[in-house]
Amino acid sequence: MSSDIAIKVENLSKCYQIYDTPRDRLKQFVLPPLQTIFGGGGKKYYREFWALRDVSFEIRRGETVGIIGRNGSGKSTLLQMICGTLTPTSGNIHTSGRIAALLELGSGFNPDFTGVENIYLNASILGLTRREIDESLEKIKDFAELGDFIYQPVKTYSSGMVVRLAFSVSVNVRPDILVVDEALAVGDSAFQLKCMDKLKMLQETGASVLFVSHDLGSVGRLCSSAHILDKGVKLPQESVFDSIRTYERLLKLKEGREKVYPKTDFHPLKKIYNESEYRPDSLGTQEAILSEVELLGGDGELGECFISGECITICIKIVSEIEVKNAVLGFGLRSSQGVRIIGGNSQYAKTPIRLKKGMNEIDVKFHVNIVAGEYFLNIGLVKDDGERTDLDQRWGVRKVLVTSSAFQVGLAYTPIEFSVR
Repeated sequence: MSSDIAIKVENLSKCYQIYDTPRDRLKQFVLPPLQTIFGGGGKKYYREFWALRDVSFEIRRGETVGIIGRNGSGKSTLLQMICGTLTPTSGNIHTSGRIAALLELGSGFNPDFTGVENIYLNASILGLTRREIDESLEKIKDFAELGDFIYQPVKTYSSGMVVRLAFSVSVNVRPDILVVDEALAVGDSAFQLKCMDKLKMLQETGASVLFVSHDLGSVGRLCSSAHILDKGVKLPQESVFDSIRTYERLLKLKEGREKVYPKTDFHPLKKIYNESEYRPDSLGTQEAILSEVELLGGDGELGECFISGECITICIKIVSEIEVKNAVLGFGLRSSQGVRIIGGNSQYAKTPIRLKKGMNEIDVKFHVNIVAGEYFLNIGLVKDDGERTDLDQRWGVRKVLVTSSAFQVGLAYTPIEFSVR
């Protein structure tokens, strides 16, 4: 293996034997050896489930690689085999350097030990000497920010406190390879930001990071490339941005985008795009409905994943039962915390909208000059004939994922240049 390769995975596969009953498991243990002795048929009493099939890739030193995929796609199985806690059915794994892993919550901790005792336990498992742990102890304690709880048994900790302790140990023992599996999803937003900063520092020191997360915004910010796993098979490698867009399209195909609201609840022509779409109490008169909403990137392709600063277009189809001489169409982009980031309407833009009976199509174009993250699109339609009347509202109708290869802070994004005279 080349000296600049941190992880090399070759044709890795993992197969599990699935038994319908405990009796079948006993039969498989006893009968096949007897059948071999007496010339039997060698019947199998189990079904094979391949969690991974022929997965291959390389990660270089200092590289951060994302692993994305639906639940059950084999991500955790892959990481456990890389970390050595699971044996592959076939294939090879080569790693170079010290591996620190954040896998299952609290793995490697003794719940009856205090936080400090678990620091020594966990760090010694990672190969540190007592002296090295002593030198790193204060850094670990300061990063975890557990206060006096660091001297209490871990079984008294909340899930967030366990993550703080586990992450603090893993990143402060100077790992050559850091493996993170969804662990940061439990922590609060302030701690997540702190962890992201620490991961950036590890990247700068040359550590390799294997990062698994359903937060595609974080994958886009941290990773130089990303691999998609689907039913245990690795899809062809693309850039991190293209991988995220491919994964978003894959999710749409699996979940079915053509689902419509039941007629008893909402208008039959109205499509649902997001299961978490919130329906306000006052839906409007429904004389005109926002029936379809699509997003186009700067390349003219449909999608929900865009790069900071990219020009995107909201394509809206409105089905109206009446003529509306003066309609106002508005939209807003909100963060997952509910903060309104971008918004506007046709009246502010001095663009009058007249709706005819039947199908109307309206495009809204703007730049997503915001930092990487997950956002949700709200849309509202109003009739303004001297008295404003709500026609239709859709909140959280589409999820908008913004990614960036640059490190960003704040809410708004704009390219910045420094010159030194």
